Amino acid sequence: MSNIREVARLAGVSVATVSRTLASPERVLPQTRDKVNAAVKQAGYHPNLMAVQFRSRKTANLVILVPTIANPFFARVISGAQQAAQCAGYRLLLCDTQGQEAIEREFAELVPGHQADGVIQLRAFDPFLGHPPGSATPPIVNACEIIAGTPYPTVSLDNRGGAQAMTRHLIDLGHRRIGLIKGPLSSPLTQERLAGYQDALGDAGIEFDTALVHHGDFTLQAGYDGATALIQGPHRPTALFCENDEMAIGALKRIKEAGLQVPTDISVAGFDDISMAAYCDPPLTTVEQPAEDFGRHAVHMLVALIENKPLAERHVQLPFTLKIRASACAPAGAGR
Repeated sequence: MSNIREVARLAGVSVATVSRTLASPERVLPQTRDKVNAAVKQAGYHPNLMAVQFRSRKTANLVILVPTIANPFFARVISGAQQAAQCAGYRLLLCDTQGQEAIEREFAELVPGHQADGVIQLRAFDPFLGHPPGSATPPIVNACEIIAGTPYPTVSLDNRGGAQAMTRHLIDLGHRRIGLIKGPLSSPLTQERLAGYQDALGDAGIEFDTALVHHGDFTLQAGYDGATALIQGPHRPTALFCENDEMAIGALKRIKEAGLQVPTDISVAGFDDISMAAYCDPPLTTVEQPAEDFGRHAVHMLVALIENKPLAERHVQLPFTLKIRASACAPAGAGR
C-alpha cells in the first residue's frame, strides 16, 4: 500500500514537507504544494484526515451561509469563494439557509464544534448573537448584506451610490416619473438602494412619490407583480428601476404582456448584472456588482483571521459600474 514515504519520493521532498503540506498547506510554497498534491494523487495516498486535523487543530473547512442558492448573484459569489478557498488549501461547506435564523445558527455552530474553522455570512444576521459571554467569537466575515454595527470584517458595495447613479442616469435621459420595485423590507440592501433613488430624485428637484414605489422580494414574480401594479392607469411611470435584475426580468415580461414596448413605451433598469441580464430582450441596463470578488475577498479575510495574520483592511467596499444597454432610452417626447 502506498504511504507517505512513497508520496515524498514521488514529489522529491521530505516526509516532513509532505506532512506539513497536508496539515497546513498555507505554510508551503505553491509550487511545492502542487508537487505534493500531484504525488498524493499519483500514489493513490489517502491521509488520515482525522489525525491531520488533530495535530494541526484545523479542519480546513469554511462554512458559507447563503440566503438562497437559487439567486444567480449568490451563485457567482459562491464561485469566487470556492476558487479562493481551494487556492488557500481549504474546503467550502455550502449552506442554503433560506434566510432562516435557526439554520444559520446550526451551521455556524460547526466552528465551535471543531468541524469547521470559520464562517462567511452573506445575510444581515449574526449567527453568533448570544454567544457565551467572555468566550472568543469564532472567526467570521460578513459579506454582501452587512449586519448593522457589526464588529466583524466586511465586504460590501456602495449600494446607495449605485442606486443613485442609476436613477440619475434615467433622469439624465429625461425621465421624471420613475417607478421603483423594492426588495424585502428587512434587507439593508433595500433601504440603501431606496435611499440612493431618493437622493437622485432630490438632487434633480423631483418630488418623491410613494405611489411609484412597489414592495417586492428580489424574485422574478415580485418584478412581474410590481410592474402589474405600476403600469396600470393613465399616469404610469416612463421608467422602472428594479432593485435587482431578477425583478427587472420579471417586469420586462409583464410589460410586454401588456402590449407595451421596452424601452420606447417604458424603460427598465436593474441591479447586479447577473449573467442573463445581457441576454434579455432588450439587453438590460443595470448596476454591475463584482460578485466573484465578494467571495474571494471574504475567503482571504477569513483565512487571515483563522491563521492569525493581519488584515490589510477590515472593511472592503467594492466598486460598482453602470452597464448601459438597450432597455433604457429617452422617454417619448423628451426634449421637445
